[in-house]
Amino acid sequence: TKMQNITRRLLVGSAMALFIASSSTAALAADKILASVPGLSFPFFVHMMNAFKAEIEKQGYEVIESDGQVSSPKQTADIEAAITQGVKGIVISPNEVDAMAPALQQAVEAGIPVVTVDRRVPSVEGILAHVGADNVKGGEAQGNLILSLYPDGATIINLQGQSGASPAIDRNKGLHNVLDKAGDKYKIVFEQTAGFARDKGLSVTEAALSGLSEPPKVIVAANDDMALGAMEAVKARGLTGISIIGFDALPEALAQVRDGGLTATIEQFPGQQSALGVQTLVAFLKDGTKPADKVLLLTPVAITKDNLKTAERLGEVK
Repeated sequence: TKMQNITRRLLVGSAMALFIASSSTAALAADKILASVPGLSFPFFVHMMNAFKAEIEKQGYEVIESDGQVSSPKQTADIEAAITQGVKGIVISPNEVDAMAPALQQAVEAGIPVVTVDRRVPSVEGILAHVGADNVKGGEAQGNLILSLYPDGATIINLQGQSGASPAIDRNKGLHNVLDKAGDKYKIVFEQTAGFARDKGLSVTEAALSGLSEPPKVIVAANDDMALGAMEAVKARGLTGISIIGFDALPEALAQVRDGGLTATIEQFPGQQSALGVQTLVAFLKDGTKPADKVLLLTPVAITKDNLKTAERLGEVK
C-alpha cells in the first residue's frame, strides 16, 4: 500500500542516515591518535608532546592531547576516554610503570595499538613497541663522567627521580653499576628521591648539605630540573667547586653547561624518541608493519662544554 511504501522509505532513509552518521563518527575516530605524557608541568614533557603533535600531524592524523598532570588516575581516565572514542592508536609516556598497566592492557584488549615512549611498561603483553633511551646507559654515562673528572675519588650526592618511574629506576641502576664497581674511593654520602622536581631538588639538596660535615665533590641528579634546583642550593650557600650533573639536556640546562653553572647533562634525544614512536605506530596503522625489535633504544651521551653542539635542543638556548 501507499502507507507501507512511505514507511519503508522512511526506514531505509533512517538506516542510511544512521549508517552515514556512524561511518563519519568512525572515520573521525579512525583519524585520531592519543598522545599522552606524565605531566606538562615538566619542560621535558612539553618538548615531547610538541614532537608527538608535529609527527602525528605530519603523518596525516589528528592529535588528542593528554596531560597526565603527574597523576596515574588522570592519565588512566584519558586513556579510557580515548578507548571509548575509538581512537586509532596511542603513543604514551606512562606516569608510573605499574599504575598505568591496567589502562594500557585495556587499550590493547580493545584492539588499539599502543607504543610507549621514554617510560616502559613491560608487564603489559601486546604493546606494539617501546621507544626510549637506554636509561641504564644514561646513568652509566653519568658515572663514567664522575670517574673521568675525579680519578682519585669523590664524595657524591645522588638525587634520584620519581619513585616508580622506569627512567628513575634505570638511571639509578646505571649510576650504581659504575660507582659500585669503582671501589671505596667513590662514596655516595647522600641519596634520596627529589621527584624529578626543581623545588624538591633545591630543598633536598639544602637538607643534604646541612647534614654533611663537608661539601661533596659531585651532585648527580636523575634529571635537569633537580640539578637546577641543586645548583640554586649550592649558590645560596656560596659553595664553589662542586660538579653538578643533570640528565635530559633541557635548553636551560644547556645554557648552564655553557655558562658553568652545571658541569654536564645527559642527552637522550626525546624529540627523536617521540617521532620514532609515532612513525612506528603509523607504519602499523597504515599497512600492518610491526617493528623488527619491540624495544628500540637510543644511547644517551654526556653533554659538556666540549660537545655542546651535539645537543638536540641547542637551538632553543637563549
